[in-house]
Parts: sequence; C-alpha cells; structure tokens
Amino acid sequence: TGEEKSSGTSIFDPVLCELAYRWFSPPAGAILDPFAGGSVRGIVASILGRQYTGIDLSAAQLAANEQQRGICGDNPLPRWINGDSANVATLAPGEYDLVFACPPYGDLERYSDDPNDLSTMAWGDFLAVYRTIISECCKLLKPNRFACFVVGDIRDKKGIYRNFVGETVNAFHDAGLKLYNEAILVTAVGSLPIRAGKQFESSRKLGKTHQNVLVFVKGDPVAATKAIGPVEAGATL
Repeated sequence: TGEEKSSGTSIFDPVLCELAYRWFSPPAGAILDPFAGGSVRGIVASILGRQYTGIDLSAAQLAANEQQRGICGDNPLPRWINGDSANVATLAPGEYDLVFACPPYGDLERYSDDPNDLSTMAWGDFLAVYRTIISECCKLLKPNRFACFVVGDIRDKKGIYRNFVGETVNAFHDAGLKLYNEAILVTAVGSLPIRAGKQFESSRKLGKTHQNVLVFVKGDPVAATKAIGPVEAGATL
C-alpha cells in the first residue's frame, strides 16, 4: 500500500496528507484514521494543528510511532490506539471532522498472523470486515463533512483485477456517503519499467504506478465546505 510499516516497506506521501487535511478538514479539526500504520498521517495532522486519532492492530508499529512524538513540538499530539477498527465506536468514541485512511490492499502485503488482520483474510471475508469498518467510521463522522480514502486496484491470484476502488466506493455509498471527488496520485516509478516489461512479455499485464484518491461527502457538499472554512494556504511542512 501507500502506508509505512515498521518493516520500512513504504511510507505514506506526506504532501498528499497535508493537502487532504488542509482542503477537507477545518483548522483544529478531529481526524479519524482506522488504518493508522506508520506515523506520517498523525505527525502531519499534529503539525497542522489537527486532533488525530489512529487505530492499528500492530502494537509494535504504534510503539514505533510514539517515538516520533518529539517532532510535534507544542502542537496537539496524535493519539494512536491499538485495536481492531471494527470496534472503532468503542475504541475511539466521539465525533470527527474527517475520516482519512489508506487501507491494506487485501493480501497483497501481509502484516501479521493476527486473524483479525485484514491482510490475512480471504477476499470475501476481507470485504465484509472492510465494509464494517467503513460503516462504523462514517457513523462517527459529523454531518456535512468529508471522508478520504487512498486506494488502488489489486489482482487476485489469477491476475484478474478485484475492483477494489469500486468496492470502496460501494462501501461508502452503503454507509450513506457519496463520491464527491476523485484524484489520481502518481507514485514513484522506480523499477516499474523493468518489472512491467518482464510481466507484460509473459502475461500481458500492464504495470501500475498510481493510486486513486477518493473523497466522499456526508450530507450536503455546500454545507460541508462552509463548515470546514476557507482553503488553507502556505507551506507548513
């Protein structure tokens, strides 16, 4: 995924994170992240004056995150909670101004052997729990607010796309939110041309170097825009 793990596999884009917070949450707003992973989203929220709550199953990852708190200075400290986001209403009760996350991409990258870890589940089970997490988080989102998920499509074992982006849109729609914006995040190319060339020759699979940034609205988009205030500008990070 686009997320940082304690193994150091990848790091979430802090610029995308800053833009999402500035554009879709109010100053000092409360942000809920059900797939916290690494420290980036919490640290950026803190520096921008937001109240961040992130949930993750990995106690080791969250312990590593806590070591980054010194970066925050006198800003509001991010709150990381160890637990299963399907229980978000119990773990992090309250009202939030933005739901923002980059979920695990099915079993594309396995993070643990915990049976509650989405990355360990068969696709059908993954979708059921994923939809539950989205629904429960949306219940905690204030009316007339936005939610933003960064996702990309993934293939099954036979190489067929699973339509993960579409599944995410459907899950939010069923939770009462509507798709309002979509942007494409072009990720670093790296060794993709070499890898894509080999796989195209053997299977005709095209390589991917982008993710979808999906923005949903709960309620009226005009009222949501008014509630979060003017677009913030200026370089903070």
